[in-house]
Amino acid sequence: MAEQAFQVDLRGVVDLLSRHLYASPRVYLRELLQNAVDAITARGGGGRVEIETGGGTLRVHDDGVGLTEGEVHTLLATIGRSSKRDELGFARHDFLGQFGIGLLSAFLVADEIEVVTRSARGGGAVRWTGRSEGSYRVEPAERHEPGTTVTLRARPGAGELLSPPVVADLARTYGSLLPVELVVDGVPVTGDGPPWLVSRRDPAVRRRALEKYCEELYGFTPFDVVDLDVPEAGLTGVAFVLPQAVSPTARAAHRVYVKRMLLAESVEGLLPEWAFFARCVVDAGELRPTASREALYEDELLDATREGLGDVLRQWLVKLAETDPARLRGFLRLHQLGVKAMALHDDDMLRIVDRWLEYETSAGPMTLHEFRRRHPDGRFTTSVDEFRRLSSVAGAQGVGLVNGGYVHDTEIIGRLPDLDPDIRLTRLDPAELTTTFGVLDPAAELSLRPFLAAAQRAVERLGCEVVIRDFDPASLPALYLTSRDAQFREELTRAQDEADELWAGILGAVNATAGVERPQLVLNYRNPLARRITSLGEDGPVELAVQALYGQALLLGHHPLRPADTAVLNRSFIGLLEWAVHAPEAP
Repeated sequence: MAEQAFQVDLRGVVDLLSRHLYASPRVYLRELLQNAVDAITARGGGGRVEIETGGGTLRVHDDGVGLTEGEVHTLLATIGRSSKRDELGFARHDFLGQFGIGLLSAFLVADEIEVVTRSARGGGAVRWTGRSEGSYRVEPAERHEPGTTVTLRARPGAGELLSPPVVADLARTYGSLLPVELVVDGVPVTGDGPPWLVSRRDPAVRRRALEKYCEELYGFTPFDVVDLDVPEAGLTGVAFVLPQAVSPTARAAHRVYVKRMLLAESVEGLLPEWAFFARCVVDAGELRPTASREALYEDELLDATREGLGDVLRQWLVKLAETDPARLRGFLRLHQLGVKAMALHDDDMLRIVDRWLEYETSAGPMTLHEFRRRHPDGRFTTSVDEFRRLSSVAGAQGVGLVNGGYVHDTEIIGRLPDLDPDIRLTRLDPAELTTTFGVLDPAAELSLRPFLAAAQRAVERLGCEVVIRDFDPASLPALYLTSRDAQFREELTRAQDEADELWAGILGAVNATAGVERPQLVLNYRNPLARRITSLGEDGPVELAVQALYGQALLLGHHPLRPADTAVLNRSFIGLLEWAVHAPEAP
């Protein structure tokens, strides 16, 4: 059987382009500019592109290399065929377009495309007319100079996209940085090139010019401007550091040019994820665009570029730490999450976090470096709640405590020995605080034995042990302390109660092998209320009072309440009210 050639439904291809490849029909002008610039590049560069509008018609003139009649038949009539690839099909380095489909985007706004071209390599002028239903014709034309003119006439409903103000706006958006002279209806569009490459003698003047450029693009005055340069990607540009805090989960979008033609205004994935605090404008000569020319192709070069841009931003932070510590602190207050994320893998960033980022400690806000200087045997917590319930008590006993409960903090503290093996910050076991509390004298302890026995009976079924100690702050009547082993056992018991029969049996077997250490309700003998409760006689509401202190200690410590805890808390509250109302000598 003889081989058959594929038949192409051009209407279907155009529909595919408009609905699935290109995000908007507005890209038609970008594709026409791309072809014009590539034609000028093929002739040696330094040419001119003129755009004329009016009456629903658009004309794009260039003085590029042009096409011969044979090239017109070969290139314009074959979808996916491009002169900008080499014999093996690889993209040729100097050109913007590579895929052989750019001209088809004109069918998004017109039913007919007219191309009049004359090759600089010789031959006569040719007119190619293509229609959206899939036909085309080629005929001789009049044109004296080499180059190409593309003419579009707006299809119904697309007139606005070919109107003078819209065309001028699109030309400025896509082509203002092009290395050719671009003119729209007699008005020049291109200027001095990328603002970050414009030579200015005064650094302050250059800085202000780039700040103004950021204000025009993004609507904010940057905290700082960082020059970007990744030679292997042919990339130059600037990163604008955001002047306000932003969520690290927000997708950072950047303005990317390829060979000074705008690729897209919202390209994601250009920077490492930790660099969410920057917005970039870059021009890259070596990065590959996707077929839609609205994103960058994910390959090894893009990975290396991303890493290189991360290095530039990291070095900017290191330099800021060395030259302007006050400004660095201001940056850290805004964007500490990004810097913490860097510090998880980068020693330079870890040093910055250690020396400049303030942490919450039992002695007030301070850096980890300063905290270690004051508390060589310092401790840290792994949760914010644990820090809040223990910081005042730990501080009063002279135990330095740092809050490691926020994002990345515990991991960063764990990495500090990478900077210096002698650095030691130990995780706090709450039960060890009792070893720092003062003990009662033997006579007082002996006199309190009856009360301790009654207090123990009050909380026995809650799995808690009552002890009496003397500690600061004196305003705290009771403290609920549980070791990590006891916390594990408590969580295991809670899971066992909530599980089905099979899992309850498995968890019960694990629980049976766990330690027997129990949480402690530590009554503060230095507190006047607690001391009065210890002096209640047999007729006093000892059980209710101890259970009330137990409930209050749970609440103040932000501990989770089990159903049994809630029931005891409610019963002690109601019971104390009844006792206060009915007691003959109610306080």
